[in-house]
Amino acid sequence: MIHLTIAMLRNGRHDPTTIIDEDSLWRATLTPDGPATLHVSGLRDGRLTTSAFGPGAKWLLETVDGVLGTKDVCPTIEPVHNIVAIAQRRFGSFRFPRTRCVYHELIPAVLGQRVTAREAMGQWRELCLRFGAVAPGPNSLLRLPPDPAQIAETPYFVFHKLGIEQKRALALRNVAQNYSKLLQIEGGAITSPSELTSSLTKISGVGQWTAATAGLVAFGDPDALLVGDFHVKNNVAYALTGKPRGTDEEMIELLAPYAGQRARVVKWLELHNVRAPKFGPHQRIQSIVNR
Repeated sequence: MIHLTIAMLRNGRHDPTTIIDEDSLWRATLTPDGPATLHVSGLRDGRLTTSAFGPGAKWLLETVDGVLGTKDVCPTIEPVHNIVAIAQRRFGSFRFPRTRCVYHELIPAVLGQRVTAREAMGQWRELCLRFGAVAPGPNSLLRLPPDPAQIAETPYFVFHKLGIEQKRALALRNVAQNYSKLLQIEGGAITSPSELTSSLTKISGVGQWTAATAGLVAFGDPDALLVGDFHVKNNVAYALTGKPRGTDEEMIELLAPYAGQRARVVKWLELHNVRAPKFGPHQRIQSIVNR
């Protein structure tokens, strides 16, 4: 199950900050102590060995249990739907990661607003290659997340050339301008993962969907429900009622018995490969770069 957990750390197969294979994980990120790279080997046989590089190496080693999901404790959940019971039996040992690297999770979440996953992942890669430094350590393929100071000061037209329209560009800059606050977000009075997720919506341009997308990985929030997602509401409706389409309101009502663990239940259904049937042609991706 550990590979299912760490897969949530990667934004696409070509994410330059995160490299995963059968036996190892490499991840470069920004910590409160500075940039750092985490390396975990032994994933294949479970004999894990961890090392870290860079100014934030100690911080990463102190938080590695969260990254690997071992800090996530799943409470007893009594399924009221047969499909949830089946999915729980198969994937109940799945655990959410908790990276505590809020900025690293928020930037790709903002990029995912109202575009396809393929577009967002490509834009994340481009931002890292253009604005992220080479990561500390021996893995020359790794890049750090985009430098927050550079993102905060970059004019809109630069983002436009990467296919990022003004609304998302402004949200990216707002996140970057709040970087110092994001570094300290888990050190305040708020301790609940769900409260931490909700607190992200105080940043202009970060709505409920964006906060939940980041909160799933940054805080391991098991209740971070993706309200506003194009697919999740349909998948939940199909899994729990057999209807091929649903609304966010219906999804919230259906998942009410699992309050506090709704994202965990949705993840079980996803891992169980429950998908609503697709209707109609795929939406054409229209680039704004040459407009």
